Amino acid sequence: MDSCSAGKGKARSAGLEEAVSTILRILHWRCQAAEEEYERSPQYRLGVLKSHKRRYTVLCNPQEEIVSSAHTFDPRIDAYIAKSRPFAQPILIHLREQVHKACPGVAETIKWSRPFFEYKGVILCNMSAFKEHCTFGFWGEEISSVLREAKVLQPDAMGSLGRLARIEDLPANKQMLDLIRKAAAFVDSGQYTSPIAARRKVVKAPAPAVEAPPEFTRALKANKKASAAFAAFSPSCKREYVDWIAGAKRAETRDKRIATAIEWIGQGKQRNWKYQNC
Repeated sequence: MDSCSAGKGKARSAGLEEAVSTILRILHWRCQAAEEEYERSPQYRLGVLKSHKRRYTVLCNPQEEIVSSAHTFDPRIDAYIAKSRPFAQPILIHLREQVHKACPGVAETIKWSRPFFEYKGVILCNMSAFKEHCTFGFWGEEISSVLREAKVLQPDAMGSLGRLARIEDLPANKQMLDLIRKAAAFVDSGQYTSPIAARRKVVKAPAPAVEAPPEFTRALKANKKASAAFAAFSPSCKREYVDWIAGAKRAETRDKRIATAIEWIGQGKQRNWKYQNC
């Protein structure tokens, strides 16, 4: 075997060792999570069932036996962490641990090729790893206000907490857990507003008022029946007639529309009466 092949073999071996080390750290954290679940439920006899996709906890009491999901782990996120750069792995593991600790009901998934955490069917937060930093983002317009008040929101960077190159770049554990719990509380109370929905919600400026042409006003005054009917119309119905007449480019067209409008209004018809029963 030449030196080049030997070098590649050593590099491959080092990469495998690093991947195994990462997986062991993840499994160690999962064991700790299971122990914490046990401590929170002393009235139950717990048995842990393991599968290749997720862990279930059997909760037993004298009356019934319930099988429920204690922690929902997505193996795709395990793979995402394992493939991330060495500096990013402890950050991602720590963030994952914090999310599950603060919100036990959270579910993991992958969206847009990144790890996401959902709670009661909506996105609670997400994390990402890049070449030189990680990011963590809270979802929900309401929690953004809380982050601004806590002075931890970094609006100029991707995610909510800016560029994370080490665990120390995150807020203190107590503050981080509190923020995640508040984000979940907004979902519980029904006050959650998705940032995607907020961006899609466009507030249209009110259309500027269009003055009725003097010729139309004089024609209405000359016809008492049409004038009374027009006064009873809703503002939107009145505007349809005014816009139609004011939109005429030639005087002949305007006069023709005024004559037609007076006839229709006198009969109690709206501008688009022809299409109302279609």
